[in-house]
Amino acid sequence: MNRAFRLFYLSSLCASLSLCCLGIAADSVPPKVSEFIAAPRYKTAHWGLLAVDLKTGEVRHELNADKLFAPASVTKCYSVASALDALGADFRFETPIVRRGEVNDKGELTGDLILIASGDLTLGGRTTETGEIAFTDGDHTYSKGGSESQLTPQDPLTGLNDLAKQVAAAGIKRVRGDVLIDDRLFEKAEGTGSGPGRLTPIYINDNLIDFTIEATEVSQPAKVTWRPQSAAIRIETHVETVDSKGTVESSIRDYGAGRFSIRGKIPAGHKPVLRVMEVADAVSHARTLLIEALQRVGVSVDASLQADHPIGKLPPRDETVKLPSVAKHVSPPFAENARLILKVSHNLHASTLPLIVAAKNGGRTLKDGLKLQHKFLEKAGVEANTISFGGGAGGDRADYTSPRATVQLLKYMATRPDFEAYRKALPRLGVDGTLAKAVGPESPAKDKANAKTGTLFWDNVMNGNSLLTSKALAGYLTTASGETWAFALFVNNVPLRDGATTASIGKDLGRVCELLFEGP
Repeated sequence: MNRAFRLFYLSSLCASLSLCCLGIAADSVPPKVSEFIAAPRYKTAHWGLLAVDLKTGEVRHELNADKLFAPASVTKCYSVASALDALGADFRFETPIVRRGEVNDKGELTGDLILIASGDLTLGGRTTETGEIAFTDGDHTYSKGGSESQLTPQDPLTGLNDLAKQVAAAGIKRVRGDVLIDDRLFEKAEGTGSGPGRLTPIYINDNLIDFTIEATEVSQPAKVTWRPQSAAIRIETHVETVDSKGTVESSIRDYGAGRFSIRGKIPAGHKPVLRVMEVADAVSHARTLLIEALQRVGVSVDASLQADHPIGKLPPRDETVKLPSVAKHVSPPFAENARLILKVSHNLHASTLPLIVAAKNGGRTLKDGLKLQHKFLEKAGVEANTISFGGGAGGDRADYTSPRATVQLLKYMATRPDFEAYRKALPRLGVDGTLAKAVGPESPAKDKANAKTGTLFWDNVMNGNSLLTSKALAGYLTTASGETWAFALFVNNVPLRDGATTASIGKDLGRVCELLFEGP
């Protein structure tokens, strides 16, 4: 036995023994994968893997397939699948504006305009000229830290502007009453995961104010711009450009009544930095923005621009939906919403999906929506009673699933007429979304997998670092031999220290994907 072969044999043996000590059949995992996941940084980790040939149903690789793992944002594979089943890939949100009162020959409405919120997740604010919903690999909802988030170029007020133009075209020149937002489609709730957390049927720019900070000259104020623009929003800026060796610092405060301040530092020469702030009252915010949109097209409104939303003026819901319509915004197909959610791992939208599913079926609560998801999963052949979900995005402490349940879902979705919409919505390995940087540009596995990522970590206050509760990857992989697999890969409980970061662990999962692609 030569020395090189002996070293390989011993390292593989050690990896196999490590797996056996965990009660794992060593021959169910490729030797190179076994060796990789037995690295010292994964001493405390809990791994799970299942890969199944979609054509034959044969299990290719299996590791802890029936154990429960925190799935992080792989949860979105479930919530998006459930919504696709309930709504359909071609479903479009329709958001009308109705009038209560009559319009006289002068174009004066002697009553109110009411926008009936439909749960439209983007309301035209990301729609491209070709009718798609735009995304960037780093979504603005993740811009509270780091510097990878970017804005899409579309005007977030496009949907409201479109509605306002239709109101004017309907002959209304003045609103003598008020402008109201009917947000009673479902009960409001809190989402799970990072980013904006208030779930409502009305979203304008994800109910965020985007702040873009650009460096100028050292010791000079940085340039700060924000969107959406509104006369009701007042921003105090105190951001300084510092030496190029400095670090980015920022903090945003909401003083109420539309007043915000942003403070911080940005190094000279640094690329622009995006930061966001969630509005405290989504309905009042939407009302103000709609009044301004109406004013821009020449429709005057007697009611105060900056008043809180007068919810008491709304008629009963069943009466509101019967009022005459004067405008209606129609969204792109729901397949586009699915693509945005899965590509960028959009927590706010994914958290809202169970509520939208509930409303579609006459329910109003998160519990209603998750019960319907349970029924869908049972229909799909998923062992739903073996897993647990507390929300739609993946950040709830009740979220646990198994590689087997996940692959059962993926196999079922591959049999549906809307499978291509589902598969194409998933990030492409090394190409886009949250998998854009998981492998290098020369990787043989580049663009050979469409899969959903997941990342969840908590502060380890005692040790001054973080614990990676979950890093996950699940989807479809085409191997070097031409087979197409449904696969689920989880690693839980990795301390983020000694150079281990969420990004480096993500690249490790990308490497496992490469090893699976290459074969034994």
